[in-house]
Amino acid sequence: MLPSANRMRRRDEFGVAVRRGQRAGRPTLVLHLLTRPDAPDDEPLVGFVVARSVGNAVVRNRVRRRLRHLMRDHVHRLPRGSLLVVRANPAAAEARADDLAADLDSALERVRRRPARPTSKGRR
Repeated sequence: MLPSANRMRRRDEFGVAVRRGQRAGRPTLVLHLLTRPDAPDDEPLVGFVVARSVGNAVVRNRVRRRLRHLMRDHVHRLPRGSLLVVRANPAAAEARADDLAADLDSALERVRRRPARPTSKGRR
């Protein structure tokens, strides 16, 4: 499983990562990565969003566990102090483990390659 030190738990961290982070989508999931240059000593944090549209509670928890397990091997690739939100699409419920892993690898590579979006003071 993903180490506890790398788990995102605060609502404001989820919100800022989704609003201001770089986004990369695949059929089974969408990633939002926000690199924070003001927190270079912090561990990277990873949060998971699995909505009701994915399935019932049993299905959602199974998808969340699979994603946490897959992210365990990738957390070292994230920049220090970054925030990553992994949002499961409804297709993740029926996806095979290797398809989910391939989508995660591809999305991580895409989101890490993109340059950071410029921030404006009036933008929220």
